[in-house]
Amino acid sequence: MIQLFLLRGAFAALLGLPTFAMAALPVIEVYKSASCGCCSEWIKHLETNGFTVRAKNVEIPAQYRKLAGIPDQFGSCHTGLVNGYAIEGHVPASEIKQLLRDKPKARGLAVPAMPVGSPGMEGPRKDAYDVLLVKNDGSTKVYKHYR
Repeated sequence: MIQLFLLRGAFAALLGLPTFAMAALPVIEVYKSASCGCCSEWIKHLETNGFTVRAKNVEIPAQYRKLAGIPDQFGSCHTGLVNGYAIEGHVPASEIKQLLRDKPKARGLAVPAMPVGSPGMEGPRKDAYDVLLVKNDGSTKVYKHYR
C-alpha cells in the first residue's frame, strides 16, 4: 500500500514538472500594431511554448526595432524584448529558449520579412528561412535554418 502511495506521488510530481519548468521562462514584451493578425498568432505560439507575453500595441513598431539595435534590413512586423535580447519577427520559441540558455554576446535574433511557414505565418506551404543571430556590431550569422 505504501509503495502504491509513493508511486502515485512520484507520478503526480512528474506531471507537474512541465508546468513548473514553463513558469520559469521570462516574460517577453512584444511591440506590435493593433491590427496585425500574424503578430497575435506568433504571440499564441510563444504562449503555447511556455512564455508569458506582454503585448503592447504601438503606432510605429519599427521604432522599437531601432531602439533595440536591430538593423532595418532584418525587420519584420513586431519586436520582442526578453532578458536584454531583441527578438525580431517570427522567431520560433525553441530558438528563443536556446538563445536564453546560450547567452551569446549579441543583440538578439531575427527572422527578416515574414516567411510563410514560420510561427504565426502558417499557411499552405512552408518556405525555407533562417533565424539570424544579430551580433553587437550589426552583422549576422545563421543561428538555425528551417526548411
